[in-house]
Amino acid sequence: MAALQDFVVSRVRAKLLKVLLADPAEMYYVRQLTRLTGEEINAVRRELLRMVDRGIVKAEPRGNRVYYWFRHDYGFYEELLRLVAKTTGLGGAIRKNKAKLGKVKLVMFSGKFVHHHERSQDEVDVLVVGTVVLPELAKLVRAEEVVRKTEINYTAMLPEEFGFRRSRRDPFIMGILSQSRVMIMGTETDLLG
Repeated sequence: MAALQDFVVSRVRAKLLKVLLADPAEMYYVRQLTRLTGEEINAVRRELLRMVDRGIVKAEPRGNRVYYWFRHDYGFYEELLRLVAKTTGLGGAIRKNKAKLGKVKLVMFSGKFVHHHERSQDEVDVLVVGTVVLPELAKLVRAEEVVRKTEINYTAMLPEEFGFRRSRRDPFIMGILSQSRVMIMGTETDLLG
């Protein structure tokens, strides 16, 4: 299974990216990042300074702390966000437990879900297409709901149902396909037909 460490040479940077991009709107201070990554404080400080120098992370002093957050205007922000979505959290859990989930063909996260933006009640966060073992999927989703402290709106469909509804331009499916998305498993071509 692919991991963030495959693409980022520094173990500390990989852990910092995972934390900073798990909730891109959040700001963190050094000791908090040290606890969340499980790394030494000096290694975290050094890596944060490198990331600030390269324009990846923004730093702002507030009181006696310096807060850090990922810059949304960084050139590879969206790509790194997609990579983190695929390798950590619910995306990582789905990919890791693929065999237990049945025959999964497609998994798509909405852009709002990946960016941690609020959605309307009728929007879907996660679409899973395949012959899915629903109790296994529900268990993974519940674990992520605990972490995010919010309900995740997900739907699972058989490939035949998805294909039929897509071909008939079903409003529910068209609503999902019209939004920004991140493909966790499968491709955009598979999704759009």
